Amino acid sequence: MSLRINETAPDFTAETSQGTIHFHDWIGDGWAILFSHPKDFTPVCTTELGYMAGLKPEFDKRNTKIIGLSVDPVSSHEKWQGDIEETQGHKVTFPMIGDPELKIAKLYDMLPAASGTTSEGRTAADNATVRTVFVVGPDKKIKLMLVYPMSTGRNFDEVLRVLDSMQLTAKHKVSTPVNWKPGGDVIIAGTVSDEEARQKYPEGWKAPKPYMRIVKQPK
Repeated sequence: MSLRINETAPDFTAETSQGTIHFHDWIGDGWAILFSHPKDFTPVCTTELGYMAGLKPEFDKRNTKIIGLSVDPVSSHEKWQGDIEETQGHKVTFPMIGDPELKIAKLYDMLPAASGTTSEGRTAADNATVRTVFVVGPDKKIKLMLVYPMSTGRNFDEVLRVLDSMQLTAKHKVSTPVNWKPGGDVIIAGTVSDEEARQKYPEGWKAPKPYMRIVKQPK
């Protein structure tokens, strides 16, 4: 199953470090970030989980839940969390999914069907493709996918920036330009006619080209 942006995120039931969840029910009416790891007790992932734990208050402000996944059992996650807090200085307070039968990794197209049915005996290199960030909207559709190699730590400040952009553009008929940051100028969406734009932006806009209508970020 190949996943694409704007498709419904596959639903699942799983054991986590905070009990059993039904993914869509767990998301509720907000946003969610599911980020995966090839194995517990791996150094790069340890830094990532710790950083996300520190960022959690920022995601909370944006009505966004965080959930991690690793293809090891929950009992292993619980031990790993101690290392994360000790080395990174942040306690993991979001759930971590156990996927020892590789079901969710396959459901989300991070491992091929031929990968077997157990994480036992598999190395991090065997699971190297389980390194994806999925952002899921309140409509349960995939809004973003980022895939990283094992050797490169993910930039979760960028995930926060993209989330700000997606929440802004979901509320207003705008797009955000290259390297946009909150408070920066935005672009009126192409689906908005000039007549409609004049009603919303009576002060006008900058237009270096007719298809580039630049305005200040809506509040």
